[in-house]
Amino acid sequence: MASVADEFAVTIPLAGDRLVGVVHGAGRSARGLLVIVGGPQYRVGSHRQFLQLARFLAKRGIPVMRFDRRGMGDAEGESRHFTEAEADICAAIDAFMAHSPGLESVVLWGLCDAASAAMLYAPGDARVESLILLNPWVHTETGQARAYLRHYYTKRLVSRGFWRKLMTGRMGLLKSLRSFAGVFGRAYMGRTETAEAGGEETPGLVPMLHGCLARFDGGLCVITSEDDMTAAEFRDLVADSRQWRTLMCARQAEFHLIPGANHTFSRRPWKDEVARLTLAWMRRD
Repeated sequence: MASVADEFAVTIPLAGDRLVGVVHGAGRSARGLLVIVGGPQYRVGSHRQFLQLARFLAKRGIPVMRFDRRGMGDAEGESRHFTEAEADICAAIDAFMAHSPGLESVVLWGLCDAASAAMLYAPGDARVESLILLNPWVHTETGQARAYLRHYYTKRLVSRGFWRKLMTGRMGLLKSLRSFAGVFGRAYMGRTETAEAGGEETPGLVPMLHGCLARFDGGLCVITSEDDMTAAEFRDLVADSRQWRTLMCARQAEFHLIPGANHTFSRRPWKDEVARLTLAWMRRD
């Protein structure tokens, strides 16, 4: 059984900067899990799951390394876009293998833009055996708008609370119609106004991700949240695109949907399910 005593910090030199990582349960298996950090995150709250996941797996014989890439957490250097994380991931894998004797391959684990960073990196490194992707970031104005129409507005239209507010005048009908028209325009009429929710759009990201996955020979485990627009946009992308469906079938991707979960799987039952699915994937033949 692994314990906190089995954890140790490592520094990872990279182009004049130092990254910081923590290794859990080194030397316990030939297959290890590398947890990639996405955008700026707190060490407490929902994102404490990275530590909890690492300890959970280490206790069950799976070596894990968490690390801060440049500009994040305790790492030095300037923050870079997730599409520029290749050198950081490579340096982290080097360090993980150096500090975990017997490690032969790694599985990349990432949430949101970290999942997308893993997809972009994977085909260029033979040491990457497979990917565990949680709510991958595939944002486009059109994709986000269609996800809102399908998942957000549909729920509102069947909600008693929505109609009660509308009938009692507590909701502005004109404002609601304008909001709906704006989303519909972005989804189906080519309008590109700034979306009401979501984040930065990366031009060409979706075809770039598709191309990288097409060149990657390893396995894919995709875990998505039911109550999350980022996850909904990814699921819609796969459902609507023959190219993406074909790709996922060719990769024999394993898909899991966690009912009720939000973007960061912030409640204990959701985090526990992510941990269970991750362990099952790491133990597969």
